[in-house]
Amino acid sequence: MMYCEEILLRDGRKCILRNGEEKDGEAALECFKLAHEETDFLLSYPDENRLDSDAEKKFLQEKKESADEIEIIAEVGGKIAGMAGFEKVGSAFKVRQRATLGICIAREYWRLGIGSALVRACVQCAKKAGYKQLELDVVAENTAALRLYERTGFVEFGRNPRGFCSRLSGWQELIYMRLELG
Repeated sequence: MMYCEEILLRDGRKCILRNGEEKDGEAALECFKLAHEETDFLLSYPDENRLDSDAEKKFLQEKKESADEIEIIAEVGGKIAGMAGFEKVGSAFKVRQRATLGICIAREYWRLGIGSALVRACVQCAKKAGYKQLELDVVAENTAALRLYERTGFVEFGRNPRGFCSRLSGWQELIYMRLELG
């Protein structure tokens, strides 16, 4: 599935949203690691990442060639600022209409509109791929992300008070959210 869009950020800079591809592997992996260092709201810690640049290159190329999954890169001034994508929950009949959304953005690019643009792009692509529901989970204390998802139309459908066990703060409550696509 192909995607490409140019947006204007709140600070006036241009941002290109496009498919990640093999050539982005190293830079995408560095952005991923950085984003996971800068916040305690993501699934894993940088030292838990087992991907190397070759694996990231392969991952990005597979998503670019996929008809029903995607990884979108946000590029500002030639630098990867963040990325978002979705993956199918499974291929069994009962779950093949559902996909899960993931997103990460380097801190220096927060509050510029990249998150909103990436989520909107993923929603658009998920609809195009034929999904009926897009899902995510978010740490309850991550109020900025919660507001973003709610503005996009996601609604809460459950909570897990012991969803993550943070190295820094102990238990983190996860809010499960979904967006009906059709």
